[in-house]
Amino acid sequence: MTRFYTNMLLELVEDGMLDKDTVIMACVKYMSEDDVKDMMQCNEFIEPEEDEPDVDEATEWADFDPDC
Repeated sequence: MTRFYTNMLLELVEDGMLDKDTVIMACVKYMSEDDVKDMMQCNEFIEPEEDEPDVDEATEWADFDPDC
């Protein structure tokens, strides 16, 4: 399976058409929290057994970005 859009995005970054930081922010805002955690674990940015912080529902909703 060809990764057409992945390759296109990477080429746009490499060619300077898109800023790396902009692409990173777009990706993490698009991904769910579980997707971000999984990506971080798969790339060994964090250890798989690291505990998640205790966050109650009210705090989670307060941190929600309605513009995303």
